[in-house]
Amino acid sequence: MSLQNLVGRSLEAVAPDHESIGRLLAAAERNLADAQLAGLSAENRFDAAYKAIMQCAMAALQANGYRTLTSRPGHHQTALQTLPLTIGLPKERMIVLDALRKQRNLADYEGDSVPKQTALECFGQARQVLADVKAWLATQKPTSA
Repeated sequence: MSLQNLVGRSLEAVAPDHESIGRLLAAAERNLADAQLAGLSAENRFDAAYKAIMQCAMAALQANGYRTLTSRPGHHQTALQTLPLTIGLPKERMIVLDALRKQRNLADYEGDSVPKQTALECFGQARQVLADVKAWLATQKPTSA
């Protein structure tokens, strides 16, 4: 699979927008800060951390000249599952991120609670993905960082 193969199905080609990438990464940092607020429930901490992961994945796609077709179902799944192609994320880590996506769906659409440990795992993953995307941008797309 390549990113180009997904154009028209789940991605669209776009010109990389350095300002948009910067805004996405800044938003991810704000969401990580929110995910650390002790007064929030585990669900809200999880949501903030998960949102940071998605913002990082969207920034990585944007830096590669793509974005998800948000009008179609599955754009969260697409964003996460393209991380091995966009920044070279190991597939094992992408599988963990996809499990967090599934947990998010259960919480959002079925009302399942999020255990504190899951919220902490999501935060750790979000922090690492942000670092990975920033490192990749610095070496591969220095004008985007």
